[in-house]
Amino acid sequence: MSSLLTAQLILNASEQLTIYVSFIILFSGVFGHIANIFVFTHLTIFHGNPSTFYLIAESIADLLELMIPFTSRIAMTGFNNDLTKTSLLWCKLRPLILQSITLVSLSIICFSAIDQYLSTTEILITIATIFWILHGTSVLFMFEIHSKYGCNTYNQNFLNYITYGYYVILTGALPITVSTFFSVLAYRNVRHIVRRQMTIRRRKLDQQLTAMILVRVGFFAVTTIPYLLQRIYALSTLTNDSNVISQAIVQLIGTITLSLSYLNYAGSFYLFLISSTRFRRQVKHVFINKCWRVYRKKRPRQNQVGTLTQFSASEYDLQSTQ
Repeated sequence: MSSLLTAQLILNASEQLTIYVSFIILFSGVFGHIANIFVFTHLTIFHGNPSTFYLIAESIADLLELMIPFTSRIAMTGFNNDLTKTSLLWCKLRPLILQSITLVSLSIICFSAIDQYLSTTEILITIATIFWILHGTSVLFMFEIHSKYGCNTYNQNFLNYITYGYYVILTGALPITVSTFFSVLAYRNVRHIVRRQMTIRRRKLDQQLTAMILVRVGFFAVTTIPYLLQRIYALSTLTNDSNVISQAIVQLIGTITLSLSYLNYAGSFYLFLISSTRFRRQVKHVFINKCWRVYRKKRPRQNQVGTLTQFSASEYDLQSTQ
C-alpha cells in the first residue's frame, strides 16, 4: 500500500509539473516565434537571405509543434485527458503529426547550419516536409490501443525502429552531428569573412546569423539529449517493469526531460535575444521605432504640432554584432 501511495505522490508531482511548466513553455514559445517571424519579415536587411528563410520556416514548424502535439501532451499528462486511449483515429494521427513536424523542424536546423557553410537552397524544406510526412505514415498501420498500456506500437520490430532508429538516429545523433559539424565549419569560415569581397552590411549580417545559428544548434543538443536517453530507456522497458514506484519515477523523469526538450521548440527568440546584442537592437527597432511610432502617428491629436523623427533600418543594421 505504501508503494502505491508513494507512486501516486510521484505521479501527482509529475502532473503538477506538466501543468505549470508546460503552459509557461507554450505561451512564451508562441509569443517568441510570432516575434521571430515579425522581426525577420519586417527588417529589410533580412530579406532574401536563405538563412533568414530557414529561421522563419523553423519558427512556423515550432509553432505547429507547440500548438498540436504539445497541447495534446498537456491534456494527456496534466489533465488526464488522453484521447489516444479512446479514439483509434487520434491514436494514429497524433504520432504521425508529431513525427513529421519534429523531423521537419530538426531538418531545418540542419539545413540552416549547412546553408551557412554551403549556401543550399530553400527547396530542401519542401523535400524534407514531403519525405517526413511519408515516413510518418507508417504509424497509421503500427499504432493501436492496448487496454493496459494505451496508444502505442506493440510490434517488436517497429518498436525497435522507433527506439533506436527514430529516437537515437533521426531525432538524436544525426541532426545533432550534422548541425554541429556544419555550424563549426560555418563559424570557422565567418572568422575569415573580412577577406571576402562583400559589403560591410553583408559581412555583419553573415556574422550575426552564423553566431545565432551556432548558439541555436548548441541549445538544441543540450535540450534534446536528456529526453532521447529517457525515451530510449522508457520504450525498452515498456512491458518489462511492473514496479509501480519505478514506473512513476520514469514518468516523472520523462515529464522533466520532455519539458526540457520542448524548450528547444519554444526558446529560439529568447536565445537570440540573450546571445546577440545586434538582434536586441533589431527587435527594439521593429517593435518600438517602427510599430510604436506608426501607432502614435495614426492616433488622432488635438492642438499639437510636432515633428516625427525617423530612423532608417541601416542605422541599426550596420552596428556591431558584439
